[in-house]
Formats: sequence, C-alpha cells, structure tokens
Amino acid sequence: MNAYEFKARDIDGVEQDLQQYAGKVTLIVNTASKCGFTPQYKSLEKLYEKLSGEPFEILGFPCNQFNSQEPGDAEDIKNFCEINYGVTFPLFEKIDVNGENAHELFRYLRKETKGLLGDSVKWNFTKFLVDKDGKVIRRYAPTVDPLDIEKDIRQLI
Repeated sequence: MNAYEFKARDIDGVEQDLQQYAGKVTLIVNTASKCGFTPQYKSLEKLYEKLSGEPFEILGFPCNQFNSQEPGDAEDIKNFCEINYGVTFPLFEKIDVNGENAHELFRYLRKETKGLLGDSVKWNFTKFLVDKDGKVIRRYAPTVDPLDIEKDIRQLI
C-alpha cells in the first residue's frame, strides 16, 4: 500500500487518481480558510513556485473538522485561495481527516505516522511528506512553516 493508490475528488468535483503523482515527492496538507494558520497558503504557494520544474507536488485538502474553520463550499474555497493567496497547486474537495467519515487517504497517512498520542490529525495545516514511491516519510505539525520543509523535500527529489 502507498499514498498514490487512492482516489480523491478535486475542488471541481472530478475524481482524480493519485497515481498521477507517482514519481513525484508530494506534500499533502489539510487546509482551512478561517484558521490562524491560513496564511501558510502563502508559504505553500511560494514553496510550490520555488520547486516548479522539479518532481514535486502539493495537494491541499480543505477540512472543516477543527472549529468549523472551513465553512464554505468548493467554489468559496477555490475563490478564497486564488484571490487571497494566488494558489495554483491542486486543491481537492472538502473532506474529513479524522473519525468514521475520514477520507481513506488520510486514514492511511495517519496510520503511517502514528505518534505517542495516537494517529489523529490534531489541527488544520498538518503536513505529510510522501516520497516518489508513495511512502509516507514524515508528518509535520501545523506550526511548521512549509518553507522550513524545503530541505527535506530536496533530499527526496
């Protein structure tokens, strides 16, 4: 099993086979538009632009499970990200990352990065680094700025 064996609907509702990202290093992030960490969209986009042309991708998964900080629908989320942060990396439809309705990709990511306090995602902007083969390498806390992950990404590229 690896992270690229799943499917997910993009922000426009089109089912995407994550196998298309095989051969690339990916940073998978659960996002929210009304969170104290929302400005990380700027760092994510800067990282995405900085590594353009490299085998690298960022996948954003909006989630409303933490204090309802992603209340909008897909169109609201897409517009917010484009207008406020110029986001060009792929966004997916809003999902749950914890609980019985958690998206299967996040169940897998959590299982692969269990910590002392279990495997649940603690908050918005938790980041998962996945290598070219789909192996989950590391989980980063919401407080970690995406630009601080660049060195780890470059080691995998």
